[in-house]
Amino acid sequence: MAHQSQLSKLYLAVLCLAVSCHAIGLNELMERASQRSDKLHSLSSSLTNDLDSHFPPMGRAMMPRPNMCHTSSLQTPMDKEEALSVSENDLISLARSLLLAWNDPLSLLSSEATTLPHPSKSIISSKIQELQDYSKSLGEGLDVLVNKMGPSSQNISLMPFRGAELGQDKTSRLINFHFLMSCFRRDSHKIDNFLKVLRCRAAKMRPEMC
Repeated sequence: MAHQSQLSKLYLAVLCLAVSCHAIGLNELMERASQRSDKLHSLSSSLTNDLDSHFPPMGRAMMPRPNMCHTSSLQTPMDKEEALSVSENDLISLARSLLLAWNDPLSLLSSEATTLPHPSKSIISSKIQELQDYSKSLGEGLDVLVNKMGPSSQNISLMPFRGAELGQDKTSRLINFHFLMSCFRRDSHKIDNFLKVLRCRAAKMRPEMC
């Protein structure tokens, strides 16, 4: 029931945004997008902590390296300092590209969460659904932003996800689930940083205050 209530609020917010976007200024749109990206990253960090509570001892050694994340091919600023030197159009394109690249992986995580060999699988499953909801809401909000910013901000880099399953044995499933969540947490942090820089610029704040 609580999850349904949250969904209703999210969809209502998206509907209001779509209906009244012509009357909403760029600053307000940036603020809303930044709030959603902040929640997205917070949820991904919380989920990673949940997974850490029951992680196989050999898991760290067996988990793939970060450069094996399916989004690693996208060239992005290393930190906020670098992001401050990137154009608005490129930042919004990077954020949208990363978000779009996670549609299929989040669907896989959602389908696997209910049978994950983890004592907190019900909590994990609920949070994955929230991630999907916020990701969808943020994506729709960014579409509105792009329409405000013009055609030069509409470029998207496609990064297909080729994983069909997490593995057959319990250890592999836990490790690969954790790996995907670690990748998403990294990318959600990037998205959040990019949108905070954009919000800062829209508000004409000094770079050192971003």
